Amino acid sequence: MKSVRLVLALALVLGLLAGVAAAAPYKVTLVTMDQMDRHWAGVNEGAEKAAKEAGNVTYNWNAPDVKDDAKQIEIINNAVAGGANAILLAANGPDAVTEALKEAVAAGVKIIYVDSPANFPAEATFTTNNEAAGKTAGTELLKALQAAGTSEGKIGIVNVNAATASTVAREKGFRAAFEGSKFTILETQYGEGDVVKSKEIADNFITQGVVGLFGANEGSSTGVGNAIQEAGGKVLGVGFDQSDALRELIKNGYLLATMAQNPDVMGYEGMKAAVAVLEGKAVSKDPVDTGVTVLTKDKL
Repeated sequence: MKSVRLVLALALVLGLLAGVAAAAPYKVTLVTMDQMDRHWAGVNEGAEKAAKEAGNVTYNWNAPDVKDDAKQIEIINNAVAGGANAILLAANGPDAVTEALKEAVAAGVKIIYVDSPANFPAEATFTTNNEAAGKTAGTELLKALQAAGTSEGKIGIVNVNAATASTVAREKGFRAAFEGSKFTILETQYGEGDVVKSKEIADNFITQGVVGLFGANEGSSTGVGNAIQEAGGKVLGVGFDQSDALRELIKNGYLLATMAQNPDVMGYEGMKAAVAVLEGKAVSKDPVDTGVTVLTKDKL
């Protein structure tokens, strides 16, 4: 009888231990390009909300202070070493992080892309259709120029870098909007998403006599708007992303519009997908377009 009770007690203990193990929270890390832009804070807010709703996630957000491939790779490696079960990643460069991601997957880590994917398979991807949104930005600028009686002239683009897939796609779409027109798109200049550098580039474009400017992300757009403000608003500009600074520039007429993404949706849906995958559920590997809103003065 004692042996039977012992077996039952042991079974009960093992069952309790199994329950504790099953209830152990998943560790999920969000790794963004940097910590500079309000956009990334929005991704974090969405991911944090979904993690709290799930109730079985230990979540943290980590990112380089500036856009830097080596720093982002180090953070990915540290997340893996720290026992992350899943990484929500906005890749700074589509190819730079490949080896780090291979090692992560080999260690059993699930990869979910938010905002900017790398050229490496992932469980799910939540991002803006950047090329389509870039074309919308170009169309908005083209319509405004034509409405102002300007049918030709030079256009400047202030981008982040030549590697980040999301902003490269935005530029491609923007350029497509001017195909067949008499406008000339000048060679793209890169400011690394830094407001001061981007303003200096925009200043130079204005000195060259451009009639329009496009900023490909939050920092680029803020720099463009600041340059247009300093120049007295004689140039038309459109941007990408949203922040208090960009809203003020639009409100005061120094930017026509910005393409406002939905970073909170990226983070929220990305976290939900991560939890589903970790629970063994199937999720679609097809990229999900999280959409944009054309934010103009009358929509602030």
